[in-house]
Amino acid sequence: MTRRTLLSFATAVAAMPQLVAAASVYDYDLETIDYQKLHLSDLKGKVLMIVNVASRCGYTPQYAGLQQLYLRYKDQGFVIIGIPSDDFGQGEPGSNPEIKQFCRRKYDVTFPMMSKSLINVNPRLPIYDYLTDLDQNPKTGGAIKWNFTKFLISRDGKVVNRFEPELEPNDPSLVSAVEKALH
Repeated sequence: MTRRTLLSFATAVAAMPQLVAAASVYDYDLETIDYQKLHLSDLKGKVLMIVNVASRCGYTPQYAGLQQLYLRYKDQGFVIIGIPSDDFGQGEPGSNPEIKQFCRRKYDVTFPMMSKSLINVNPRLPIYDYLTDLDQNPKTGGAIKWNFTKFLISRDGKVVNRFEPELEPNDPSLVSAVEKALH
């Protein structure tokens, strides 16, 4: 290889986007249910709970508990982010407008809802690569088993807890973890 070829190669590599592992959830952007961009970096300093949701699932009534949890702690810097997904048992067949209408009408959901996304099937939503990565998050990583898996994110953007679908949003262990993250 000539020096010129090496320099051209080095220039091309330097111009490529960096493939660096994310340091926190703040490194991701999501699309809202209304097709607007949400930069998670805009939520720095808040405690987040990211939940994959579905409107036709045995766990769908958890929307009510999530809404209550959100209302109880939102003024302290707590944000729930619902991400609809049809990856499990076709539990979310609706379009974004249908999902939004269902959530507002049936459960009066006011926490941020994102666009319907793949979270367990490729090409999945990139934030789920981070949330489930066992190297970066050994205590909370691993495959998503079903709808309503809940990831609790600290104010510094790190995953601090994971709650499986069967754990209700009003469960004392979940509420305690949220309160601990807030203080």
